[in-house]
Amino acid sequence: MLRMKNLTVGALGTCCYVVYDEEKDGCVVIDPGYEPERIRRACEGRRIEAILLTHGHFDHIGGVAELAKDGAEIVIHPGDAPMLADTKLNASWLVGDCVTAPAATRLVDEGDEITFAGVTFTVLHTPGHTPGCVCYQTGDWLFTGDTLFQYGYGRTDLPGGSMQQLSASLRRLQPLAWQCQIFPGH
Repeated sequence: MLRMKNLTVGALGTCCYVVYDEEKDGCVVIDPGYEPERIRRACEGRRIEAILLTHGHFDHIGGVAELAKDGAEIVIHPGDAPMLADTKLNASWLVGDCVTAPAATRLVDEGDEITFAGVTFTVLHTPGHTPGCVCYQTGDWLFTGDTLFQYGYGRTDLPGGSMQQLSASLRRLQPLAWQCQIFPGH
């Protein structure tokens, strides 16, 4: 049976998710912004097979380096892959921090299906907050990152943001909002 744990991490309150199949010994972590040891404890001894990133901003990648040390795949859209190593692109310099993460080991795009720890996700490219923003859907669960919040949507005033693209992405997600349970980035 599919299970999920939701943790709010870091000063900006980033929602991080641990997704796993009870019958498997691995798990997937989505958007580990900060507090990698707390996230690791939430995995309850399961091996982290993959770290799925909805986009490359610092508050979503801060825990990647520590969590990926045991060989977890680092998954991101090619439009945001450069953000992992660039403090200006990932906006960490704006808060006086220097957050980086290792390079992606797997790039994903619209329509890709990826399976880790027995869980299959479909990738939806939803640019606007960043050029490479994606949502990950498994069954009726939709992990939206900063494309769609519980009470709003992501900002577009950071490098690579586009209100026109975000509006199109939100229109695209509107039918899914009625069919899926939404798990936002904040």
